[in-house]
Amino acid sequence: MKNIPSITLKRGREKPVQRRHPWIFSGSVKDVFGEPASGETVRVLDADGGFLAWGSFSPHSQIRTRILSWTESETIGPSLFNNKLEGSISDRRKVDIDSDALRLVHAESDGLPGLIVDQYKDILVVQILSAGIERWREEIVGLLVELTDARSVYERSDVEVRALEGLDKRTGLLYGEEPPDYVEIHEHGLTFQVDVRSGHKTGFYLDQRANRVLVGSLAEGKEILDCFSYTGGFALHALRGKARSVSLIESSPEMMAMAQTHFQLNGFPVDVSEFIVGDVFEELRTYRDKARSFDGVILDPPKFAPTASHAAQAARGYKDINLWAFKLVRTGGFLCTFSCSGGVDRGFFQKIVADAALDAGVRAKIITQLWQDSDHPVGLNFPEGSYLKGFIIRVER
Repeated sequence: MKNIPSITLKRGREKPVQRRHPWIFSGSVKDVFGEPASGETVRVLDADGGFLAWGSFSPHSQIRTRILSWTESETIGPSLFNNKLEGSISDRRKVDIDSDALRLVHAESDGLPGLIVDQYKDILVVQILSAGIERWREEIVGLLVELTDARSVYERSDVEVRALEGLDKRTGLLYGEEPPDYVEIHEHGLTFQVDVRSGHKTGFYLDQRANRVLVGSLAEGKEILDCFSYTGGFALHALRGKARSVSLIESSPEMMAMAQTHFQLNGFPVDVSEFIVGDVFEELRTYRDKARSFDGVILDPPKFAPTASHAAQAARGYKDINLWAFKLVRTGGFLCTFSCSGGVDRGFFQKIVADAALDAGVRAKIITQLWQDSDHPVGLNFPEGSYLKGFIIRVER
């Protein structure tokens, strides 16, 4: 034990660790012993030298240590990772999601801080977001292949958060054969093509699966506006739910072209729908100026606030788009609005939306609260894992 690096916490800072929260911030660390390298395993000790946990050290991050085990007799290595991966994958096999694409590992909530693994048929896409997982990268990939019989494992560690860990962005094949240009997946009877190399996140918004189905159930006979539509997931579910018409707004021409492909793949005509490539903020104002209105508006914007320090700035953006959307919803219609920003909690997001309704001069009420789908679990010890929050709101005026 003498040769294993350790960190000692300041007195009184041990309580989150004892309550099984997996993050230790730099401000809680009193001393570091042994000069641990990035991602190296350290013993976490309280102010009196008592053992608290094993964690991976990150010298560049404000999250100085991410905990991997609270058991002193545990060895941090392939056996531990195998058990965690096996448990996570086994849990997913018990979930009925009616899709051949799902999340197998959801980072801290599955006891593997900084590791995301999504499965698209027999192709795995991994994101490595922490120094600790980076250090065990090859071993973890090998275990994933053994546990899933994957044909390919592709890395999409191309996100900004890696810089906070002192890590460069990286993408590329880790195992097997190169993935095809598009992986065809199925979700509740609909077909989608996923670009795992360069699509958003790992290629598709798997976390919205159940919410797309719910919106589809509300769409019959309605005119629907799908904002930040990406490749048309919500719009397609609305059409399958017998929406009268759908309009899509997306800033990327490539993603909009894929949405049109998805319409054709699923037997929906493109000539009766509206496909607008543009900025959602500007297009919503244009609709307002033209006195356009809809029975349902969907707002699923990208992450405006990756951390709490960005929350105030993000609030302005969320308020603006919700304000314009409220002005477009007909009396008795609905607004389905989301935030995936970790720095904006559910209570704050509800306040932002309420302020937008007030400024828009509408009376409205939440009829359903929305979350990420069940293959994106939330550990009770890690509430930050509940990053996706949303509301279906009925506009009453």
